[in-house]
Order: sequence, then structure tokens, then C-alpha cells
Amino acid sequence: MNFSESGISGSTQFCYESTPGSCPKRTFPIIARVPIYLFLGAMITVTICGNLLVIISIAHFKQLHTPTHFLLLSLAAADFLLGLFVLPPSTIRSVENCWYFGDLFCKVHVSTDFTLCIASLWHMFFISIDRYYAVCHPLRYRNKITVFVTVNMIFISWTLAAVIGFGLIFLELNKQGMEDSYDNTDCIGGCFLALSAASVIITSLLCFYIPGFLMICIYLKIFLVARRQARSIRDTELQRQTAEEKKNTASLKREMKAARTLGITMGVFLVCWSPFFIYFNVDHAIQGSLPPILVDALFWFAYLNSAFNPFIYALFYKWFRKAFRVIIFCKIFQRNSSTIQLLSN
Repeated sequence: MNFSESGISGSTQFCYESTPGSCPKRTFPIIARVPIYLFLGAMITVTICGNLLVIISIAHFKQLHTPTHFLLLSLAAADFLLGLFVLPPSTIRSVENCWYFGDLFCKVHVSTDFTLCIASLWHMFFISIDRYYAVCHPLRYRNKITVFVTVNMIFISWTLAAVIGFGLIFLELNKQGMEDSYDNTDCIGGCFLALSAASVIITSLLCFYIPGFLMICIYLKIFLVARRQARSIRDTELQRQTAEEKKNTASLKREMKAARTLGITMGVFLVCWSPFFIYFNVDHAIQGSLPPILVDALFWFAYLNSAFNPFIYALFYKWFRKAFRVIIFCKIFQRNSSTIQLLSN
């Protein structure tokens, strides 16, 4: 993504001192670089390990082989790949303020970054649809949200993200209408994503505003239905219930809790990414007047979302805490460990 040069002002240095056309380099003092590397390294480690735990948990335990959990697994895979392949080079670029890995890898890196971030958003959108049917239409849920439908949701999320992420960069659609201005700002040792006004609007609408708005509407509907159902449950519990009614009530409570948890996940996603997309859209209007170090901070704040999700699961999902204990104590290698009951009936 479009990381500008950031750093502390001082004597002018260049990424490649002996190369004409090299990008200027403004380095952080050593007293600042070490803490930044440690913080970003810790963030990357948490992102990789936390999402890997989610992936192992859902893949290993048979009780978690449900449409909702498959969507969570694919979302965790996107966050895991972001932490593994995108964030380490981004760390070096942010601290050193130079790109030392060549133009081809720059394109691959930016495209992968775009693809994984867009995939995360569309996974969140399809998870909101899954929760809508589970809470608002529980009797139709099993017929509507099947494994086949979920696989199609996952396929659409990844395909759409890859088409936008790689097509935008490798077909150079991002430069349409701004070739001259891009050539004037390009330099050796930089890895910048320049976007025309049209590509900014289209990308923002497809990758954030439209799915984000739909998600908010869906979760507002879920909230209203869940509140009405909660009143119904309280009224019903005051009366005598049959065993079947108690089972249905417990199932409904579980679905409502899952919807609330995933609503929190969606809220965290929107909070983390909204500042970046607001900047993304006003950058042309303010002509890049925002301090570069602040722009860099917006990107890393957005990346924090990939590290937050496993913590949300740990706080609100008993199945994740149980799975974590099984994995951390190596009980996962025991015979029949995949059949351990993580969800209450």
C-alpha cells in the first residue's frame, strides 16, 4: 500500500547513495528504531501465532466443521498470510524508509497486501449474512447456509480480492490518467502505490464503503431481531418449558451470542480501517499534506485488526479457549483428539 517516506528530519541521505534518481532517506535515530522494531515484531508474531491457532483449531476439531467456522477459518488464513508475507517487508520499509527488494517484489507485495485486506473485508460481509440467517431466520438457516454455499462465499471473497488487488497493480489501472505525475514522483528505493482519483473512488466503494454499509445495516437488523427474541425468551422462561423448547431456547441463545461476538469483530474491523479509508479518499484533496509519519501510523493501525481477531475469539468463544488448551498442552496429538467436544449441545 501507499507508505510514504516517514522519519525524523536531518541531513539528507539516499536509499542508494551512488545511484542517480534514488529516493531520499530520512532515518529514525537508533533510540527510536529499536523500540519500533520490537513493537512491530511483537505485533507480527501475535498476528501469525494467534491466527494460526484459529486455523489449527477449526481444521482439527470435527465439531467446528460448520459453515460459520469455515468462514472464520478462511478469514484467519487471510490475516495469517498478511502477518507472514506482508508485514515483515512493510516493517523494514516503515523503519528504514526505503524499499530494498526490487520493483517486481514491490508489485507483488503491494498486490498481496491489497488482496488480503480486501479478502478480510468480504469475509466479514459474508459472515454477517451467515449470522443474519442464523438469528433472523433460524428455521431456514440450515437450508440456506450450507457447506456448498459457504465454499462459494469463500471463493467469491478470494477471487474478487485477487482480481482487484493484482489486476489493479499489474495492469497498471491505478495509473490511468496520471502517468505524468506518477513518473515525476517515482524514484529508486521507493515502493509507493499511486492511485488516480477514479481508481480511489472505485476501489473505496467496492472494498470498503458498500460492503461496510451493508454490514452495518445487516447487524442493525440482527440487533433488533435479537432484542425481540430476548424478550420472548424471558417471557417463555417464566412458564414451564418442554425439553424440546428448552433445547430450542439454548440454541437460540447460542446463535445470538455468536452474532454479538461477530458483530464486535466487525466493529473492530471498521474502527481499524475507517481512518485509513478516510485518508485514502481525501489524500487527493489535501495533496498529501498529512505528515508522512502519521500516514504510516494509519496503515499500521489498520493492520492491527489482523492481530485483534484471535483475542476477540479468546474473550468470547469458549470453544477457542478449550481448543487453545488442547493445542498448547500437545493433547492434539493424542488419539481421537479431533472428536473432543468444544461446543455445548
